[in-house]
Amino acid sequence: MKLDNLPKSTTKTKKRLGRGYGSGKGGHTVGRGVKGQKARNKIKLWFEGGQLPLTKRLPFQRGKGRFKSLKKDPLIIDLKYLHVFKKGEVVTLQSLIARKIVREKDARTYGVKLLGNAEVKNALTIAVPISKKAGQLIAKAGGTITTEKKSAEPQSNQTLAKAKKAPKAKAKTPTRQPRKKSR
Repeated sequence: MKLDNLPKSTTKTKKRLGRGYGSGKGGHTVGRGVKGQKARNKIKLWFEGGQLPLTKRLPFQRGKGRFKSLKKDPLIIDLKYLHVFKKGEVVTLQSLIARKIVREKDARTYGVKLLGNAEVKNALTIAVPISKKAGQLIAKAGGTITTEKKSAEPQSNQTLAKAKKAPKAKAKTPTRQPRKKSR
């Protein structure tokens, strides 16, 4: 590589604000204007100038369904994606990850569920949560379903960590001595 044959650079370097006149945006006010709240510090995106904010104007969401939006729904897999499995193979979470049908991180976080929107040609053994219709299609193809109810819900890292730890023996707490009365 020679200095007279360098490729053209089309990207410009970022202007570093307030680092002197040679930096591209230096000097006294550094592009913030003169005086005022915006010149002195940053304002939060949701700030409305002291007016009652939108989050406070809206009513509380009450009732037992208020945390429904926080619940994680499982990843949905159509039966048409199971054509990569051979006859008699077991479909598990690990085998779906190995065949790159689902991403490992997403599958472990949300779990998976099979839905029946296609025909199945191979007789498979299913060991993941499955819908009724998909189960009928698998049975029709000669496959079996071995699903537990508990596997439908994804396990968080905390519950996995608790399961791995052995229960600790309780240490005896020292008993408190009664105070001596002073005269």
